[in-house]
Amino acid sequence: MSSQPGFPGTWKPNSASSVPLFEQLRLQVIHAVDNGILPPGTRLPAVRVLAERLDLAPHTVARAYKELEAAGVVATRGRNGTIVCPRDERLGGLSAAAAAYAAAAKAQGATFAEAVKLLAAAYDAA
Repeated sequence: MSSQPGFPGTWKPNSASSVPLFEQLRLQVIHAVDNGILPPGTRLPAVRVLAERLDLAPHTVARAYKELEAAGVVATRGRNGTIVCPRDERLGGLSAAAAAYAAAAKAQGATFAEAVKLLAAAYDAA
């Protein structure tokens, strides 16, 4: 299990943005995971440490971590900290939901293009 002491690098949240600070951090972690900057098994900094580095309140970082955990991007392992999950674990639930959606769309006679259009509209609305 590796640690990533340099995370988040030079990235800083933008307090002038309309995007909440916890959401900016959540999106930054997802971006870093998706781009291999934070590979599976990487331990994220402790909440208080990251809050200090980013000049954020600890509850802001804790909320971002909680939402990342709910999405399966990271797992909190007590004294071992918050660890980046392998992508297949992260997408497992989403894959099952996609299969259920595809089955429902086919059962109702929707074409692939119609199903994708509905999914895109739902995704944009979420």
